[in-house]
Amino acid sequence: MVRENNVDQALKALKKKMQREGLFREMKLRRSYEKPSERRARERAEAVRRHRKLMRKRLEREGY
Repeated sequence: MVRENNVDQALKALKKKMQREGLFREMKLRRSYEKPSERRARERAEAVRRHRKLMRKRLEREGY
């Protein structure tokens, strides 16, 4: 939605929404073919990264 002809602000809001939804990341991944084994390895690594981040935040919040 462009308000008061402020295209820059509308573009900034659109980019932020696209970033939050992971659209740019998905476009980057789809540029080239990814072997199924590489995909599984990447997804597994991402899951480990997410879990570690969650544990770090939980540890920081609970103060152990």
